[in-house]
Amino acid sequence: MPGDSAPAIGFGTDGIRGVANRELTAELALRLGRAAVGVLGGDRWLIGADTRVSGPMLVAALTAGLAAAGADVVDLGVVPTPAVAFHAQQLGCPAAIVSASHNPYTDNGIKLLAAGGRKLRDDVESAVAARMNAGAAVPGVAADPPVAVGRISRHPDPLGAYAAHVVASIEDRRLDGMRLVIDCANGAASEVAPAVLRALGADVTVLSATPDGTNINASCGSTHPAPLQAAVVEAGAEAGLAFDGDADRVVAVGGDGRVVDGDHIMAILAGDLHDRHRLRGEAGAVTVMSNLGLRLALGARGIGVVETPVGDRYVLEAMEADDLALGGEQSGHIIFTDLATTGDGLLTGVQLLDVVSRSGARLAALAAGAMTRLPQVLRNVRVARPEGLAAAASVRAAVVQAEAELGSTGRVLLRPSGTEPVIRVMVEAPTEQQAVELAERLTEAVTSALGGG
Repeated sequence: MPGDSAPAIGFGTDGIRGVANRELTAELALRLGRAAVGVLGGDRWLIGADTRVSGPMLVAALTAGLAAAGADVVDLGVVPTPAVAFHAQQLGCPAAIVSASHNPYTDNGIKLLAAGGRKLRDDVESAVAARMNAGAAVPGVAADPPVAVGRISRHPDPLGAYAAHVVASIEDRRLDGMRLVIDCANGAASEVAPAVLRALGADVTVLSATPDGTNINASCGSTHPAPLQAAVVEAGAEAGLAFDGDADRVVAVGGDGRVVDGDHIMAILAGDLHDRHRLRGEAGAVTVMSNLGLRLALGARGIGVVETPVGDRYVLEAMEADDLALGGEQSGHIIFTDLATTGDGLLTGVQLLDVVSRSGARLAALAAGAMTRLPQVLRNVRVARPEGLAAAASVRAAVVQAEAELGSTGRVLLRPSGTEPVIRVMVEAPTEQQAVELAERLTEAVTSALGGG
């Protein structure tokens, strides 16, 4: 059983994450593999990873746990997270992804997908965590392993069918002659993204596509778009795309060098689908962190908004509950339920460029016309007692006052972090100055009520 030497493990908003070989160890991955089969079942599992140096170690340990529980394991190698989900959907089997997304190479993570390629519900994750943490203390978990050991094999072509699916997502249209710059974050998109865009006829310049195990997300990719912005302007390109380490998100850059984030991408895509009568549900799912400007822009076009907690799995749950075609996050996780079961940066990029091609307009112009972003200020307030936020009357009073000052022209959001002792304060206002002033006032109220961390 875990005992004193193995701390209890829980799932965050996107699987299990931690410093590789310190918090996220091979031993933990082995236990997780066994527990996952015990809860989710499955005679065959898929596993894929990004380019981190710790990936092969954790893949080997997780594979051993899955096989020890009796499941056959098919190793997809280094592939984007959405490619793993694609294969899981096609084959109808569960899967695991070893990746920490946009985090630095020192971190890693493990995400589990249910049979069919969908992220796990909270209650299922809790059951896996409970079984993993119980270990051998529970009869029939680790003390009574199956006699049969699963077989381990490599997939012969893990990117081919996925790439063909992305190419086919814009039907028989192409991107012939479109000049692009892409930043692959030295991650899982490094091989497949240039291949797909070139297959569609684009002229592609590639940045950060030489992974060495330690340079994933290092001053590149979707969280560091400055190099891409400069390269797009220098090349006179129509657009740029920046992926994160596991390629489940993307941000774009217009020919003018300005970033086109997930909110702008959502506004462009939702408007296009609406115009073509393909926006099922006549609404889009967005998180509480999406800019108010997106909500206003969608509303002006008669498109509804379904709001969810932060996390693409919550976006997907809302989309499935309301039968919606499109949902996404400001960070660039965009989901098309008709095309994928999870966020897919490459698929989103291709869909966005297809709109650019069909419209005859430049991406920068489309982004400017799709929505006006309200100034948004974020503060991460480290506190001693984050659990006291809900009961802090003085904080509630400060929020009420701020909301009264903003009226319908802005928005205030306070929420505790799910991973650290921090209260996240977000203010949107008509001007940057007002947003900063209100954010500072709310930060002081939080610190005074909950204690500085």
